[in-house]
Amino acid sequence: MKELKDLNLKTKDALKKLSAEKLIEELHSAQKNLYVMKMKNVVGEQKQTHLIKPLRRYVACMKTLQGQA
Repeated sequence: MKELKDLNLKTKDALKKLSAEKLIEELHSAQKNLYVMKMKNVVGEQKQTHLIKPLRRYVACMKTLQGQA
């Protein structure tokens, strides 16, 4: 499965430099990955449950930046 580095999470500075459209695309992609991870966790297929928390915080960071723009 994916490791934390394989999630391709961008830094806050890199997210700030993205245009509004790119930020929305990145947000939708991260939300989809988070949904898939949560569903796999419920079913019992998710072996690396420690990856859910950083992804959830990443989505929250993007939503905050989207609200500021």
